[in-house]
Amino acid sequence: MTEDTLQLAEEVPLALVYNGIDYAVMMVTPHDMTDFVVGFSMTEGIVSSLSEIKQVSISPVSDGLKADIRIGADALRKVLARSRRPIAGRTGCGICGSDMDSIIKCTPHTVQGYTPELQAIRTALANLRDHQTLNVGIGMLHAAAWCSTDGHIASIREDVGRHNALDKLIGHGLQTHLDFSDGFCVLTSRCSYEMAAKAVASGMRALVSLSAPTALALRTAQQAGLALISPARPESICLHPVPSHTA
Repeated sequence: MTEDTLQLAEEVPLALVYNGIDYAVMMVTPHDMTDFVVGFSMTEGIVSSLSEIKQVSISPVSDGLKADIRIGADALRKVLARSRRPIAGRTGCGICGSDMDSIIKCTPHTVQGYTPELQAIRTALANLRDHQTLNVGIGMLHAAAWCSTDGHIASIREDVGRHNALDKLIGHGLQTHLDFSDGFCVLTSRCSYEMAAKAVASGMRALVSLSAPTALALRTAQQAGLALISPARPESICLHPVPSHTA
């Protein structure tokens, strides 16, 4: 009999505090934290550009991490206007703490969707596992990868939460000036509503996910003009048509 050592992914609470105001506590994998803070601030609708984030400071606290974020006056007004108790964000949920109206009445940005070449998608899928460095020996971390139009993986971020991985990728892209209109994003997870909404908020035009989308995710993508390729496996790729009313 052999004894194997089980490798586990880390998961810690991260408190997000904007200008001294407690906003959310999210469960995250503690890597690329500044990327996450920037991406979350954008997809949550707190900031509309990187310039509105003046400073991000990550520090350890009891049993977790704290992100002190300094934001401009316009962004702070959005935080204050929500006047709600801090969000408790579990790893499986990307919109914890949202009220019904904020979801139902959400009017997403629109994008000019495009459908990547099938060979580019297959190239990205074939190389995806090799780029998931944090997931080696663990097998439970989600990934969000940014790919050029030929399928080359330019950037990737990983997290135990699928929406966290996407926020990290978006935050990284904002800080490194990635052009989210030129290429496509690949997700190792299912495509639920918040994944499509985050992609649209960042300006992505095409989203590929390994697992099937929810009906709401598909409607969200179609209403915003986002091209959705889901489910996508090397042997079978499902293309959902890009709506003709895109902006």
